[in-house]
Amino acid sequence: MDYDLRLFTAIVADDNAYMRGLLKSLLHTIGVGTVIAVDDGSEAIETLKRVGQDPLKGGINSVDLVMANWQMTPVDGMLLLKWVRRHKESPDKFLPFVMVTGFADMSHVNEVRDLGVSEILGKPYSVQSLMQRLGQVIERPRQFVLTPDYFGPDRRRRKTESRLADRRKIKPEEIEIIYDDEIS
Repeated sequence: MDYDLRLFTAIVADDNAYMRGLLKSLLHTIGVGTVIAVDDGSEAIETLKRVGQDPLKGGINSVDLVMANWQMTPVDGMLLLKWVRRHKESPDKFLPFVMVTGFADMSHVNEVRDLGVSEILGKPYSVQSLMQRLGQVIERPRQFVLTPDYFGPDRRRRKTESRLADRRKIKPEEIEIIYDDEIS
């Protein structure tokens, strides 16, 4: 990944001061220009609201990425993700969101995936794994899907032909694609 990230702004939400500082330091090391570190999801929500209402008052033009620890109090990463994707006051429902977590089993991965996370960064992480997740967000953004039960990045990463019968109730021509990285 060879990008100029000096104009990139990230919010890091973690209630552990050491982990928050480490992630902030790593993001600065790889060139991210502005990293706003907050203690939990509620502070991240307030920051996003301020920037959405008045960028000058918020101190930045926009937020390009949210990185949040899954387990925080009082507002954890899951509640923050739900707010970003679903709340009427969210300034950008398409905002890339990386969940930082020690939960790597499939049930936890599926749970956060089903809420609309962009990427998952497992603990312990390295500069390389952090760069891989940022690379995915930048180089391979996924189209967003809106159904009655889900809003977020397309959960399917691979484009493969299914050998199963199509069980979808809605036909592909009835779906409105909001963002697609393959459209020129």
